[in-house]
Amino acid sequence: MSTALPEWFHPGPPGGWTADMLDHLPPDAPRHVELIDGSLVMISPQTGFHMLMLRLLEQSLRPPAEFIVAREMTVTLGLRQRPEPDILLVKRSAFTAKVTSFKPEDVHLAVEVVSDESRERDRTTKPIKYSDAGIKHFWRVEQEDGLPVVYTFELEPAVRAYVPTGIHRKRLRTNIGFDVDLDLDLDQVTR
Repeated sequence: MSTALPEWFHPGPPGGWTADMLDHLPPDAPRHVELIDGSLVMISPQTGFHMLMLRLLEQSLRPPAEFIVAREMTVTLGLRQRPEPDILLVKRSAFTAKVTSFKPEDVHLAVEVVSDESRERDRTTKPIKYSDAGIKHFWRVEQEDGLPVVYTFELEPAVRAYVPTGIHRKRLRTNIGFDVDLDLDLDQVTR
C-alpha cells in the first residue's frame, strides 16, 4: 500500500523548509512534525512502551517551581532545525498558552524515547544538535527486555558535547541541578 504525499509537502517551499513554517502547515498535516536539517520528519505512531514512558516521566518528574514539564513540543535550534523531543523540562517563564516552540536557552532537559524508526536520530543526530545549542541535560530512554533503560548525559561546556552521567534500570537517581529519583516501573502508570 502506498500513500501519495499531499501537494503542499512535495517539493516543498522555494528555498526549503524553515523552523517558522511548522506553525503554518495545513490542517491535514500530521500532528507531530519536526524539522531536521531543513527536512520535515513525520513522527511515526507511538508504541505502548513509548506512551507509558512519556506518562511516567510527565507524572513523576517533579522539578522546582521555576521549571515545567512539557510533552511533545518543539525546540527551535536554528533556521532549519526544530526537533520535537518527547519530554522537555523548560523554564516556567518561557511557557505560555500560545507557545508552540521553545528556545534552547529555555530548555533545561530534553528527553527522547527511542523507537525503531527514530533510533539513529535519537542516538546520534538529536543529541549533537541539542548539545551544540547548549541544552544542559539530555536523557535517552530505550527498551531492554520490555523494560526502560535511561541513559543520562550532561553538557560539558568546554567542548559543547554531552558526557554520560549514568545508565539507569529500575530506578533513575541523578542530579540535574536538583535531585531526581524516579521509579522506572511502568506498571505504576497503568493502574
